[in-house]
Amino acid sequence: MQEQGGTVRSGAARITARRVGVDAARGGAEILRGISLTVLPGQLLALAGSSGAGKTTLLEVLAGVRAPDRGSVTAAPGALGFVPQDDIIHRDLPLARTLEYAARLRLPSGTGSTEVRAAVDRVLGALGLTERAGLRVGRLSGGERKRASIAVELLTRPEVLFLDEPTSGLDPATGAELITLLRELSRQGTAVVLTTHTPADLSGCDSVGFLSPDGRLVHLGPPEGLSTRFGVDTVEEVYGAVTENTEDAGDAGDAGDAGDAGDAEDYVVQDLAGTGPDPAPGPGGPRPLGSFGQWALLTRRSADIMLRNRLSVAVLAGSPVMIVAMFVMLFRTGAFDASDPSPATSGMILFWIAFGAFFFGLTYGLLQICTEVAVVRRERLTVLRLGPYVLSKATVLLPVLAAADALLLVVLRALDRLPAAGWPVYGSLFATTVLASAAALAMGLLASAAVSEPGQATLMLPLLCFPQVLFSGAFVPVPQMAWPGRALSWAMTNRWAFESLGSGIGLDALWAHGRSPLGPPLLSSYGDTFGGPTARGWVWLAGFTVLFLAGAWAVLARRCPQARAAGTRAGVRGPEVSSAAAG
Repeated sequence: MQEQGGTVRSGAARITARRVGVDAARGGAEILRGISLTVLPGQLLALAGSSGAGKTTLLEVLAGVRAPDRGSVTAAPGALGFVPQDDIIHRDLPLARTLEYAARLRLPSGTGSTEVRAAVDRVLGALGLTERAGLRVGRLSGGERKRASIAVELLTRPEVLFLDEPTSGLDPATGAELITLLRELSRQGTAVVLTTHTPADLSGCDSVGFLSPDGRLVHLGPPEGLSTRFGVDTVEEVYGAVTENTEDAGDAGDAGDAGDAGDAEDYVVQDLAGTGPDPAPGPGGPRPLGSFGQWALLTRRSADIMLRNRLSVAVLAGSPVMIVAMFVMLFRTGAFDASDPSPATSGMILFWIAFGAFFFGLTYGLLQICTEVAVVRRERLTVLRLGPYVLSKATVLLPVLAAADALLLVVLRALDRLPAAGWPVYGSLFATTVLASAAALAMGLLASAAVSEPGQATLMLPLLCFPQVLFSGAFVPVPQMAWPGRALSWAMTNRWAFESLGSGIGLDALWAHGRSPLGPPLLSSYGDTFGGPTARGWVWLAGFTVLFLAGAWAVLARRCPQARAAGTRAGVRGPEVSSAAAG
């Protein structure tokens, strides 16, 4: 086989596609038809074609992000890197700090700090970003962010690097510089595969795989021969010529692969898949960072990002202060005076404490995942484990929520909105509020994982809050609800927080023995709402916390699948894998 580009390393990774076909979702037309090619080490290959031709789909199939419906993709062992079209990298951290977290996540377990810093310095120097190392990623230019996104993948020295539209959104000069950079990377032995809709990008590549609008590979070869092959003067005219020939083939009834008879015969591409054996699988390599290590690292990263975002800090610190201030202005003193209690006021105080704990947790959780789902999806293609990721969010925020709940109870007690009681009572109240916040935080993380953008998460806030208010049993006691309401109340975390607070503070005894004429009738309408053990509510709240966290994990697992091909875990080598599908 003739190999273009840099020197091929012995046993280096390569990706081979054999007669790959991919169908559109829900029984639509074929996206790819009979694609066969081999990605060689040291080669810069561009996948071009008109919009909708299947360039990104083919890239994802080759990278193992998506399985083909027909044919197979074989990946010899080796580390792969995948750079999506968008600049997916945390923007609140300095560039060097962002790359350091990425390196610690992707490099083998046990990699020392000196090696991590060396890897970061290496990619910064290789991509011309050394002088921008201390700058926040959000302040980098478009071209610099694109290079920073590539730098994340280069930390593990991938043998194959996939990039989806890397020059999209860049001016011509910056785009040309990026293609030159990728060409230099390929000369060092890394196979580079990119998609592009910019004709100027093609001249800087070793080979061009051109796709027709119906998903066929109609050309695979040097860019110099592209216009000649289709009988036009410029590369820009190739797009029109391919579209016209595809329509002619369709009018002639051609529904086969690129090798079928008819007009499509001119577009036959040599099947590189059968020109030689694949390299033998390599030995197992170093182990990646384990679950506990990922959890610890992701917790530090989440805390770092949160503390560097001024808006997040303002919300975290300001929300509890504002809510406590409103509660102080809303509630009068003495509502829990045993000699003259106020059943309505004491019940409302406990309800709003429960709802305050719920609101803290929900608002803190709603924006945690939706703002970085794209980052999770990218890291999931390498080594990220979703369990440690979800738990890291809870780990960072639970101490903040506990502090907010403690502030709420301390201030209300200091201003006589809560009764004088010992540590056992207030320990019980604190445990209830923390569990209520934890359950709401988990609910917020689940909702955040399910939506696509922060605006949708904001719209979820009232939808999640209203049922918690209406069906908690405060305004309409659970025994007085219609049967659908009673059934729904079992799923309300705020109900169990409200009941546990009432049980922990002894609301039953206060209302039953108080001299207020409203005591016994009001108590009878609540039935045994506050008569059960406080721990019953704790069990429900803990169960909801686990359930919602598991739900967030499941949603992310569906939205952010792992790569299917062998070797896509950066730095980890495994056996050869074939992603063959029936048919």
